[in-house]
Amino acid sequence: MRLSTLLIFPSVSLAVFACSTEGDLDPGAGNSPGTGSTTLLVDADVIARPVVPNATKPQDFTTEFRIRLERGGVNVTTGLVSVESSQGVVDLTYSGEPNRWTGIQNGYSEVYRLAVKADADFVDDVRVDGPSVHYFTAPVAGATVDTRAPVMVTWSRSGTAETARLDTDQLDELVIPDSGEYSIPTGGFKSKRDGVEQERIRLDRSQRVTPTGALAGSEMRVTVRNEISVVVAAAPHRQEAFAACRWIIDEIKERLPVWKREHYADGASEWVGCGCQRNGCLLYTSDAADE
Repeated sequence: MRLSTLLIFPSVSLAVFACSTEGDLDPGAGNSPGTGSTTLLVDADVIARPVVPNATKPQDFTTEFRIRLERGGVNVTTGLVSVESSQGVVDLTYSGEPNRWTGIQNGYSEVYRLAVKADADFVDDVRVDGPSVHYFTAPVAGATVDTRAPVMVTWSRSGTAETARLDTDQLDELVIPDSGEYSIPTGGFKSKRDGVEQERIRLDRSQRVTPTGALAGSEMRVTVRNEISVVVAAAPHRQEAFAACRWIIDEIKERLPVWKREHYADGASEWVGCGCQRNGCLLYTSDAADE
């Protein structure tokens, strides 16, 4: 008798779950208010600062993360707080002064996603599609500007930001349209009466989102900053102007009989110091004046 062995294999169904984030951290992905327990107050700033003057490339920036968290009016000092970009995840650490969760990442990625976990409280998947890099096209870095007249500032960017703020050392921060140009008014730079002064022009452009899973008043902002230094002169061509004035006065004295007329005891008179005789001009005397 032949024995047959029947091997029975249980059918196993494998379910593969993939959490794909491809594309949702690329520029143009858009904002997401995320989710949460609605128990945390979140005030989050992502700020990209240039490491070279008038930076033009994303790698020419350093991005800082500063997050303030509150629960019931008390600062949240423990938990897990992270910010993710196309370059990876940055786990933030709490700093008692000034009560912020902080971190840093090289470059500027535009799109950033925030996640917070503190015991049972959480805020997750809050994403801001930040503004593109901008750079100044006028004035050029190191240019000399005249403080006695308005100075037109122009910048290039690939899209319009929700808010833009411009300031100088002299001028308080101004909220302006992200139109690509702004005229800094007369007196908008610090200056010296005689001589020159070093100044800077700074422009911040920002996008923001209100997290739906956080308490009212919560906000996440992504800001990119750029700046240039300029030289401010109260009168950039002062010395040239003075030299021109001196030349004109000397020429008038040489060519025209208007400088000094001397009268003598015998009744005669003549103009002195104008050089008329050697320049062939009419020499005014008392006889000539009578004619």
